[in-house]
Amino acid sequence: MEIILKKDVANLGYADEIVNVKTGYAVNYLIPQGYAILATPSAKKILAENIRQRAHKEAKYVADAEALAAKLAETPVQIAVKVSESGKIYGSVTTAQVAEALAAAGLEIDKKDIALDAVKELGTYEASVKCYKDIKGSVKVEVVAE
Repeated sequence: MEIILKKDVANLGYADEIVNVKTGYAVNYLIPQGYAILATPSAKKILAENIRQRAHKEAKYVADAEALAAKLAETPVQIAVKVSESGKIYGSVTTAQVAEALAAAGLEIDKKDIALDAVKELGTYEASVKCYKDIKGSVKVEVVAE
């Protein structure tokens, strides 16, 4: 079944994309929840006009996201944690802690947009940050002892 997404749906697509999904998924979940509408010919025409009008806004969003990615690359983050005598940290460093450290540096990033592997020791790590659609930035996260 062909549908038009009204909102971003993880592992499916972004808003204003036309995607094919199984009928049950569309009828029982996406459409009732307000995530999608049926892709009728008239809805496709309206979507095409909306996309044409938003093309210049999209260019601005992409430029802003690329600037954010560049700013993230030059902004290292330092997180202080409690450490045992053997050098292992208690617990692990989470994306929420990285988001807080970035906010302290003046960059408001949602913790859901940060991807970080398990951090259980002191050292320097690389975190991936989703800036906009397919544009990703990376930030260096340095974990130090308190």
